[in-house]
Amino acid sequence: MATQRTANVYITNETDGTAQITLLHQNDTNGTQSGTWTAQPGQTVGPLLVHFETGIGSWGVLDWWSVALTVQNGSTPGIYQNTGTSAFPHWKECQLQTKDVGQNITFTVSTSKFETNLPSGGCTDGVTRLSNYSPIRNVFVLMLENRSFDHILGQSGLPGIDVPPPGTSNSYNGVTYAVGSPAPTTMTADPGHEFGDVVEQLAGAGAAYPSGGPYPPLTMDGFVTNYATATDEGTPPPTANHYGDIMLGFATPTQLPTTYALAQAFAVCDHWFCSMPGPTWPNRMFVHAASSAGLDHSPTTAQIIEWESVHGFSFPHGSIYDALTAAKLRWRIYNDNTDAYSDDPKKGSAFGAVPQVSALKGVTVLDINSLTHFASDLQGPYPYQYTFIEPNYGDITGNTYAGGSSQHPMDDVFGGEGLIKAVYEAIRNSPLWDTSLLIVTYDEHGGFFDHVPPVAAPPPGDGSGSTYNESGFTFDLLGVRVPTIVVSPLIAAGTVDTSVYDHSSVPATLERLFGFPSLTNRDQAAGDVRGLLTLTTARTDCPTTLPGPVPTVSRTVDLDAQLADDAAPVSDSGNLPGFLAATRKAAYESYAQTPEERAVVDAQYAAIRTRGDARAFVASVMARVERMKAARTATAAG
Repeated sequence: MATQRTANVYITNETDGTAQITLLHQNDTNGTQSGTWTAQPGQTVGPLLVHFETGIGSWGVLDWWSVALTVQNGSTPGIYQNTGTSAFPHWKECQLQTKDVGQNITFTVSTSKFETNLPSGGCTDGVTRLSNYSPIRNVFVLMLENRSFDHILGQSGLPGIDVPPPGTSNSYNGVTYAVGSPAPTTMTADPGHEFGDVVEQLAGAGAAYPSGGPYPPLTMDGFVTNYATATDEGTPPPTANHYGDIMLGFATPTQLPTTYALAQAFAVCDHWFCSMPGPTWPNRMFVHAASSAGLDHSPTTAQIIEWESVHGFSFPHGSIYDALTAAKLRWRIYNDNTDAYSDDPKKGSAFGAVPQVSALKGVTVLDINSLTHFASDLQGPYPYQYTFIEPNYGDITGNTYAGGSSQHPMDDVFGGEGLIKAVYEAIRNSPLWDTSLLIVTYDEHGGFFDHVPPVAAPPPGDGSGSTYNESGFTFDLLGVRVPTIVVSPLIAAGTVDTSVYDHSSVPATLERLFGFPSLTNRDQAAGDVRGLLTLTTARTDCPTTLPGPVPTVSRTVDLDAQLADDAAPVSDSGNLPGFLAATRKAAYESYAQTPEERAVVDAQYAAIRTRGDARAFVASVMARVERMKAARTATAAG
């Protein structure tokens, strides 16, 4: 009969530089154990107490080892990882046996070799260089939806942040609407955030942008006017008793306790702006490429068909994923495909699981991983320098976005709070924590009031042209401020950073941490968050858990309203056309490989007339994609 055993494992730094070493051990009966230490040249560190079995039946329970090495100085600074096997990348099998029970065992690691020197017989594995030296090995970005800085944090009471002065207000039809709190958790109408809406919000009623600029003077007094009258987001405007909702900020400590605790424990960037004064799609493109290829609005069906002719939206200088691959660095993408964090998932739809990033050329839906295994993935070797995380967008077909985890204004905020909590806790309680950086931000302001005028910025200058540019916007002005929290154990608690950032600061940070060229003039000039990493050793007081979302009462489904919505025609504006196209692209890149298979998908796509048709199409495609992913995972496992 198998017996539980232990041993102490130490590891020696055989490089000529100061190194941070993370050692992992895993087997099926005892899970994963890990330890992280800093070692001088030639120093032995540890121990890691490892668990294993001996005796009858234990031969079938294999022990696996992995090591990550960050060498700060010396002749070979850089980030390294052991090679492992082709079937199990970065895991080396070397089984603990009876001779190892209760022993103090010393492994060794250098920039070329990892040796597991077991008394029962050791094993050797190669070590691969991943990148230049950086105090951060893994950068994570979680991007939520459509909230301004003042709306999320302006009434938080956090010391030192730039908040609206007393008496700040907007007026409409002779009525003054002041900044205040608390904000409603769900808006009754979707605030406008297309390019023209933002011109009115920033420059006042009647303001217009002349093609080619300049942008009209920024008065920040048109938010209520626009909210009271805008209908281009697919929902009726609010009733008069709700006009002032657009000016209100959350009582963050009580309404958003997860966000508040995270902000207290790490860094708030109170001058992080979205990348252009407009909607979701171009702003999300900037986080992926420091450019939107000239796109200044939500794409139309005709434009999306044009993208699909090249199998996805592309940029003159490529995306951050292209740049990472060219630099021989690795990336990974996750999304909340199961809607695991919504407080009301029955309000959602299959469309909510379609990741926006999959619309890009070079990124397929098969590259997207489910957040259901994010925490477990981080417990093993994780050699990805960059991880981008998308929420679930809820009910896109009905333009309500309800029942998701994105915090879209017509959904409530609780699913997003749950998502933030889950992402943070997965990273915090993983072996990666000491060398990780997490940025939580929002794609754009969603029409909500903010009192800080956007600032000038260099255009990308990547030769994008005007194909996707409806307004003649020159991309020389940032968009509205959005809430951004930067998280790392190398950041002092309660930090407030007043530096100017925009979404191009994400690629800029990656480029400067890992040493590869800028994509455009925008990220070349953008600030990066390395200056926040002021501590030389990882904090030990960082919370292991965050408060959960405040309790809510789940809403019931109005079946009559659902039927009416299913009968409504598909609009050529808003986000739906983009997500429909991403869904067809997903089919092409997964199960529809032959001309005959694609013809079937094309016929289904062409037959979409109503929102109900759209729901059925995406449900069918995503179900097949998920089955294909599951089959690939099963094949890889065994």
